[in-house]
Amino acid sequence: MPGFDPNLDKEIWSESVTLGINKLKISVMSYNDGAPKLQISRERLNKDGEGTFSKLGRLTLDEVNAIMPLMEKAKEHLPAAGNEE
Repeated sequence: MPGFDPNLDKEIWSESVTLGINKLKISVMSYNDGAPKLQISRERLNKDGEGTFSKLGRLTLDEVNAIMPLMEKAKEHLPAAGNEE
């Protein structure tokens, strides 16, 4: 089974929100022209504002409240139920 090829991963839509030292990104991704899917990622920001990948893990209520509107926006870029590949 071949490994993940980042060249085949296409970002269709994304938006992010920063809460303290964490930046949460909601994106809709399509791998190898497959069905678009929602992805949530977290970056931890250093003192210069540069982000490094951090395990998403669990979300606080503030984080949930901040990303819910972004998830609603992301739904516009996802296929309707029954239309996914």
